Order: sequence, then structure tokens, then C-alpha cells
Amino acid sequence: MTAKESKAEAKKIIGLFPELLGVGGIQEAGRLTAAALQGISLRHNGCSSYFQGLNDPLDKQEFEAAARKVCLRGFGHSKVRFVLSAIRQSGQGAKIVLAAHPNLALPVAAMKWVSPGLKTIVMSHGVEVWKPLPLLRRRALSGADLVLAPSRDTALKLAEIQGVPSAKIRTLAWPLNPDFLRMAATPNLSLPSGFPEGRVTLTVGRWASSERYKGADNLIRAMVQLRTKFPAVYLVAVGDGDDLPRLKKIATDVGVSESVRFLTGLSRQEIAACYARCEIFALPSTGEGFGLVFLEAMAFGKPLVGAACGGTTDVVEDNVNGLLIPPGDSERLAKVLTVLLEDQSLRTRLGQRGGEILRRRYSFEVFQSKLELMLQECGLDSHA
Repeated sequence: MTAKESKAEAKKIIGLFPELLGVGGIQEAGRLTAAALQGISLRHNGCSSYFQGLNDPLDKQEFEAAARKVCLRGFGHSKVRFVLSAIRQSGQGAKIVLAAHPNLALPVAAMKWVSPGLKTIVMSHGVEVWKPLPLLRRRALSGADLVLAPSRDTALKLAEIQGVPSAKIRTLAWPLNPDFLRMAATPNLSLPSGFPEGRVTLTVGRWASSERYKGADNLIRAMVQLRTKFPAVYLVAVGDGDDLPRLKKIATDVGVSESVRFLTGLSRQEIAACYARCEIFALPSTGEGFGLVFLEAMAFGKPLVGAACGGTTDVVEDNVNGLLIPPGDSERLAKVLTVLLEDQSLRTRLGQRGGEILRRRYSFEVFQSKLELMLQECGLDSHA
């Protein structure tokens, strides 16, 4: 057998991603998925992996996730080049393609049209499938061999709103980056400048005008009531976004600007230090498909506060590792935060239970193992 023939027979797992080098939950989930796919391919004889990022800088790039160096090819927002490359790769020994966003279902369908034996998997995340997708994209999504959802709620919406056959849907919760577990075990992490002394409720997110469902405005308004009982209480909001001017104005308008700190541009280590120092983590979002930041807080043994809707209820179990409130209920939010600030034993119990749940359900190893089973459903085996 010639080297050329051997290369043609080699089997390959292809990963298509909207972006792998950016900041955000989808990007973080993508990096961990790519690392898992690479690890799985190494475990299977004659199998390799190849990754593309639509919005990543042009040509060869590299990142580290889960203690693995992962290579990818970026396409600098060029959809045409991205799709043509994906189609070309599908004809070069590809066995399975995983697209890490429903918006990439159409390129996957094109790849399968060129290579009918190709098995296809599309990942969803949350809010992007809560309203009907355009018809062609919806058909392409339903045409995939498997469609993955990070939570039961998102899985339900895939079936009810997008029309994906239930038999094709699999629930696969996102994992926590192992780096956070290592940092959680590191003493004396350095706090960022501007972090207040006092009792801190922390929230972390991307504060974008298109994602006001995160609930930071409700947390700010809750501070009005909290300050009357706890003068030294603070809300720290970590993250960037174009909605920050509006949030800062709300804090000023309701008279709590001195008790609300907005911290931007932080490193992962500085964010970890914020988790370590806070007493409560709260994200009363009404639009979460999952919520990786809850896992990050659980790594540091913090009690959680979330809204009882969407994918949040998969991660935050009421009175187990946190407390749930009705969606959009600012008054109830203030009461729940008051209860937690008053009861150290409750905070400790919820935080400890969260840490136990995290290590059992949401480790990278558990994620990789479950993903491998789904790839095996699509024909991956030890003789790939």
C-alpha cells in the first residue's frame, strides 16, 4: 500500500466551530469539545481529528484546553472559504463531522451531500433554538444523525420548536474546564483591582444589549433592599459588553452605585479569585441554555441563585446546591439573597453539595466519555 493510499483510508473526525479563540460560554464549550474530540481520536486506531473556526483569525492557530494543545484552521469570517474547505475535508477520509452550533447545520448538510457515508452531529446551546430557525437551516438540523443539547429544556425545544425527531436528540451537559478545579485548589489567588472589602454577591457574564435576559439589572435593584440590612454588602459584576453603560446608569438611578462594582478585562486567574472571595454566586437569567458560570462557582463551593427556567434548572437544584426564584421576580431575588446572607450554615451546605455534584456530573472526563459513546453511535469504533 502506498503512503497516498494509506492516507486516503485513514478516518477522520471533523469539528466545525463558529469560534474557538474568543470569550464566552459557547467558545469555552467549543474549546472543551475540540479537546475531547482530539482525545477520543487518539484512543481509536487510525483516527485523526481536524478543526475549523469560522470567525477565528486566518490560517493555523493553536490553543490549550484540558491540558491538551489543539490546532485549528481559522477562516477570518469568510463563510465561503469555510464551507468549501469543510466540503473538501469531507472527501478526504472523514467519518464523522460535528458542528458546534445549529448555524453550521447547512455546511454539514452540504458535506453529507458530497460524501453520503459521512455521519453528522450538530450541537445546540440554548437560546438560539428557542425560536424557529429559518426553514433551510431547520431542515438541515433535522437531517443530522444526532443533535446534542446541553440541558433537558433545550432538548425539549429542539423537538417542539425546531421539529428535530426525538430519537435523534441526545442530552450532553457541558463540562467545567479542569483549569478551574486546579485554581479552586490554589490558595491566595490575587484579587483584581477594584474588588471591594465586605460581603460580596458575584455575577459573571457577557453584558450585551442583545442578552439582557441575564438579569444583572434585577441584581442591581435587589441591592436597594439588601443595603438596608447589610450596609457592607456589595454586588460585583464581572464581564464586558455594550450594555454596561445602561447597567451603570441603573445603579446610579436607584442609589446603589457605591455598592455595585463592574470589573472588566479580567484574566481567568482574576475571575477565579473573585469566585474564591465571594459569598454567593447569582445569575437570575431567563435565557440560559445551560450556564457554565454556575459550574465555575460550584468549583469554589459557592451557593447558587438562579431563575427557575431554561437550562438553569439542570444545574441549580433548589435547596440542594442553590436556591431558585421565579423568572424576573426582583422582590423574591432580594429575599433569597437576604436568606443566604443571614445563614452561613445554609451557604456552606449548598456550596459543599455543589462541589460534590460538580465532580460527579460535570467533569471533563465524564463529558469526553459521554461524547465518545455518541460518536460510537455514529460508527466510530476501535478499528476506525
